[in-house]
Amino acid sequence: MNTSKITVRRLAVIGVLSAAAFLLQLLGTVLPFKVGGFLEIEFSDLPAIIGTFAMGPVTGVVIELIKNLLKCSMTTTGFVGELANFLINGTFVLTAGLIYNRSKTRKGAVIGLCCAVITMTVMGMLANYFILLPLYMQGASFEVKMNLILTTITPFNLVKGAVLSVITFFIYKPLSPIIKGR
Repeated sequence: MNTSKITVRRLAVIGVLSAAAFLLQLLGTVLPFKVGGFLEIEFSDLPAIIGTFAMGPVTGVVIELIKNLLKCSMTTTGFVGELANFLINGTFVLTAGLIYNRSKTRKGAVIGLCCAVITMTVMGMLANYFILLPLYMQGASFEVKMNLILTTITPFNLVKGAVLSVITFFIYKPLSPIIKGR
């Protein structure tokens, strides 16, 4: 009986965090703050990173997946933006969660978040070069793609990851008892 309560509670928390992530993503798409004309400044990854710290890395990745599947119903990018969001931010959440899961301390959180920013940035470079930019910029030269990756996409991901990390560091502990049901 106790196991089913935990499972139902876990599913409910995942659902609430996924809905919050989706709503934050929608809010981000209507705000006029875009970098390079296509990189949206939004905070929809906060519920996923909070979920991954509270319930493990798989939970965070599932929240990212649900958020992006919901967004697919109103895509304006032909699913490319949602794929990019899932690959890049899923990498962020997974990395932070795997490291924090081994050392659930402030130091573990800082190390996990710092490593997550780096892996997210690398995934952003790879995903953009091999998948996303070829779909959006067919025929663009190597130099054009690399210039965009190095001068716009990479700095954006570094700053976004750092901002998400700082916010997470300060809001996770106060939210943790609510999410964990304590």
